[in-house]
Amino acid sequence: MTITITTSNLNGIRASERKGFEKWVARHVPDVMCMQELRAPQDIIDGFFAQYAKDYEAAGKIASADRLGTLDQVSDIKGRAGVAIVTDLDVTAKRYGLPGLDPAPVDTGRWIEADVVANGTPLTVVCIYDHAGDIASPEKMDAKYRFLDAVMVRMKELADAAADGGNQVVVAGDFNIAHTALDIKDAAANEERNGFTPRERAYVDRIVDDLHYVDVTRKLAGDVQGPYTWWTPRGHAYENDAGWRIDYQFATPGIAGKATAFDIDRTAHWYSRWSDHAPLTITYDI
Repeated sequence: MTITITTSNLNGIRASERKGFEKWVARHVPDVMCMQELRAPQDIIDGFFAQYAKDYEAAGKIASADRLGTLDQVSDIKGRAGVAIVTDLDVTAKRYGLPGLDPAPVDTGRWIEADVVANGTPLTVVCIYDHAGDIASPEKMDAKYRFLDAVMVRMKELADAAADGGNQVVVAGDFNIAHTALDIKDAAANEERNGFTPRERAYVDRIVDDLHYVDVTRKLAGDVQGPYTWWTPRGHAYENDAGWRIDYQFATPGIAGKATAFDIDRTAHWYSRWSDHAPLTITYDI
């Protein structure tokens, strides 16, 4: 059995819906869909989820619309952040927020966990939306580092449990960090920009080197330039593929070894996309 896990920053679920996101969902119906930056209140999100449930039912992924598993966390700040997971797999547990983090309002709507069962195999899927930060604002960068410190603690807990026979783990989402020069079009010109500073990149070093998660896209793509998942709206970045790879699936070794393919669904033209991020889908042979 294969399952697909998709992660995508929507840049606002209402805006993405106006640009065709639900049609994409109906075509692809991934087994697990992680979404970031919904930027909407609960009643709006619930309405869209109801439509996705109909899409999954029409695709034969679920027996009826009420069988779709969903969880989400709305930000305490109106119009900011927000994360969600939608899945046709059986959900056995849901967890909201980072353990050990005393969240400020800006930290909400950024971390949720779902325990699911795929072909009899238990799996933990995390949806993350990290702070973007702002190099001109020490306060915003401090918020990013504080959040990432808590992320490191929780990812270690999950990795230790997986190594001890517990659930394998996939942490999917927008980390707002390009890891190496392969993950950004012009590394030299961006070394002092938030998202590519040495301090931020060191957190991804820790994820792969110390916590032993696998960057699944990089493992499958090899040491090539890109592939990118986000493009600035300035200039002709999208047309010239001058992007950043800031959306990831980090997986514990047991499930990472079952990854067989990835896809970054980049539209042909900038005006036909529904977000400034492209969805990243990885197929796992469970």
